[in-house]
Amino acid sequence: MRVELVCSPVAGEVRQGWLELPEGTSIEEALRAWPEFADQLPLLPTLKVGVWGRLRPLDTPLRERDRIEVYRPLTVDPKEARRQRYQARGERIVSRHRPLAGKSSR
Repeated sequence: MRVELVCSPVAGEVRQGWLELPEGTSIEEALRAWPEFADQLPLLPTLKVGVWGRLRPLDTPLRERDRIEVYRPLTVDPKEARRQRYQARGERIVSRHRPLAGKSSR
């Protein structure tokens, strides 16, 4: 079976590759077989890993054309990052998903 592996060890760097593996291979076995992931192997037990954007345990068996994604830990709390952007811009950050139209200030 053929699977895709993707990881980003540092911001701005993305490693991507395809592996041919036997049926029933687990996520952990696939990551250990991927040469570009060798420098990350000591961190494997602490990393979050998913298949197609959903977190999965390392013993999850893979299927044909699965996409394994290795997630980096967050460096900044998302709420704190939003506060910092607000302070830098000096104005309210309006989300495109929740427009302010229709709200009145009474």
